[in-house]
Amino acid sequence: MTTLRNIISRNRLAALAPLAIALFALAYAFLAGGYLVTVMSFALIYAIFVTGLNLFMGYAGQVTFGHNAFAALGGYGSAVLTSTYGWPPLAGLAAGIALALFAALLVGYPTLRLKGHYLAMATLAIGLIVYEIAVQWQAVTGGYMGLSGIPPIGIGRFEIISDRMQLMFLAAVVALTMWSAIRLRSSRFGRALVAIAGSEDAARALGIDVAHYKLMAFLLSAGCAALAGSLFVHVVGFVSPEVFGLHMVVLAFTMLYVGGIGTAAGPLIGAVIISLLPETFRALKDYQDLAYGAGLILLLIYAPKGLASLGSLLPGSKNQ
Repeated sequence: MTTLRNIISRNRLAALAPLAIALFALAYAFLAGGYLVTVMSFALIYAIFVTGLNLFMGYAGQVTFGHNAFAALGGYGSAVLTSTYGWPPLAGLAAGIALALFAALLVGYPTLRLKGHYLAMATLAIGLIVYEIAVQWQAVTGGYMGLSGIPPIGIGRFEIISDRMQLMFLAAVVALTMWSAIRLRSSRFGRALVAIAGSEDAARALGIDVAHYKLMAFLLSAGCAALAGSLFVHVVGFVSPEVFGLHMVVLAFTMLYVGGIGTAAGPLIGAVIISLLPETFRALKDYQDLAYGAGLILLLIYAPKGLASLGSLLPGSKNQ
């Protein structure tokens, strides 16, 4: 009994260690200030995006390569309304999310009837279409020149301008997003998504409306992507199509799998680690990309289920 308790305690500590490191990095960035605050701010924005991606891929077991489209809709919607039409930032952010949700509803209903790589290719096409619209519709989006003069988040005369204030605000949003994801996982809705991820036919036999739950998960994940896109444009004050290209999809996938797909803390852990790795290897100069790639390979070899699941890799963990 004592040995079993020791194993369980050790596994919990191992599982919490990556999250503790991520939180320590955020605290250190806040105290140090400077460029590190900017890196961590972008990491938190990606953590929100990846949390939404985790709802659809980790919880519901579906595949999508097009969530950059919803981030672009949220970001550009908020940017255009605030910089061109003078809307308050919060109203523009809410409108951008609403636009992304409407688009997700339109494309999600027919698209989610597909499965596997067919669904992946369909969602990839959605991302490419929105990217081309952002490039070609220059009268609204500015094309490759982008849009500038986007105001920071604020209410009335109060604006979140300083880097540290933005970091604190983003940390609060990430905490709320993670808490919501945890509550969702333990709810009836979350259990239905887990059943769908296991087997859609079995879930349907149990009376679960598979199409409805998949669409709701798609909408929730699209809302998180739109929120991340809107926060990005207000933090940076500028937006261009390159921000929401395929690079965003690849980076988000890397964060999700390194952090731990299907885990609550995985998106934050992955976002912080992947954001810090390039800065860690920057001193290697010409060998930076090589070291970065080698580091990712080692992480995936020794922690195939992500850093959030390190507790299951310890000796004796299968006995718990």
